Amino acid sequence: MPALATPTLWHPTSTFLQRSDDYFVQSVQKRFACGIYCHLMSHDGARSPGTLLSRLPLYVGGFMGPFGTVVIVPMFPELREEFDASSSAVSLGFSLYLLPFAALLLVSGTLGERWGRRRTVRGTYLLYAAASIGCALAPNLTVFILARAMQGVANAFITPLLLAGLAETVPADRFGRQVGIYSSFQAFGGGLGPIIGGVAADTSWRYAFWGTMLVSLVLALAPPQGEARRDAEAPRLRPLLTRRMVALGVAFLFAAAGPIGISVLVGVAARDVLDLSGTATGIVLFGGAMSALVLGPTWGRLLDSVGTRKLGLIAAATATVLAGVPSFATSGWALGIMWIIASAAISAIIVVFQALGASIMPTNRGGALSFLLSFRFVGHAIGPILFVPLIDWSVRGAFFMAAGLGLVTTVVIATFREQD
Repeated sequence: MPALATPTLWHPTSTFLQRSDDYFVQSVQKRFACGIYCHLMSHDGARSPGTLLSRLPLYVGGFMGPFGTVVIVPMFPELREEFDASSSAVSLGFSLYLLPFAALLLVSGTLGERWGRRRTVRGTYLLYAAASIGCALAPNLTVFILARAMQGVANAFITPLLLAGLAETVPADRFGRQVGIYSSFQAFGGGLGPIIGGVAADTSWRYAFWGTMLVSLVLALAPPQGEARRDAEAPRLRPLLTRRMVALGVAFLFAAAGPIGISVLVGVAARDVLDLSGTATGIVLFGGAMSALVLGPTWGRLLDSVGTRKLGLIAAATATVLAGVPSFATSGWALGIMWIIASAAISAIIVVFQALGASIMPTNRGGALSFLLSFRFVGHAIGPILFVPLIDWSVRGAFFMAAGLGLVTTVVIATFREQD
């Protein structure tokens, strides 16, 4: 096993950790709710209760995709034991959620615009709830993976339509800020997922999927505005297959397989190398998500002021350097702190690409955004397949090889011209 020492400052049976988990999570959640509310109310156009309430379901819905994706990361050991499977086999529950998700994103945004955002998102929330029941009741790994794939199919229609709907509710000069807030809610979902998954792993991992079922049913009650557009054209890929769009997609893919997707390696290293509990691993991952949550609005404002190219270049280069640093951690505390720092730069990359996707093609925002997001989630699916098996060979090797993929993203952004 690689030479990361067993933690001494943060052991899964630590009395301090047992007493502090609930306080820590509740404190962060309270600060999150207060911070987001104050941020929303601080901007022109957000002071009206009607405006705030109309956007809130879009923000809240944004957390569902990351939540469902990462909820299984802290429970890999329990899934291995339950299904008598290897780490590589269990990781397919992560990758095969993302592959159909990524494939359908190529057309889901445009299809959703044609069918109507409201009807499409409500229906896919209900499909997500049904798939969650399948995961919770799965008698074997095959059924579990198929149910996870169905979750990915449903989520492919939710993510682009929410952000496309948001783009039409705000002025162009304030859109970056709203994307930052939306990204903060996504970060909260990405943070809450490991907490729920970790606690479930320490009790019964199936509880996590009953939880995703309940959340999906609640969100189905408040889909975004947008009726069917009978005159909308059928989805076509050709208008999206420009050199510029494909280059941005490839850049997003490499970022997702590398620096953005490094959270999976953090979770695996926490459980298998540092021997942390599921709950402790969830808290480590939650810290990184909170870093992204707090900084999301800041990155959005910075994007409005300096532009996508400059912010994207700085973020990609910084994330490439920092993403491998958590591999040096010898305790849970150290891993958590290193992951918080790396997540700050990683979150800026996500804000940049989501803003590009929702604004680069105004006549088909949903289609352009879903096209770019499909590349992102192919990267997320590929990353664990490539790098999780390498942890048994070298923890630092796995982390730094993944981080190095960010160099491709940096080069593509360096050649990007905003005026094109």
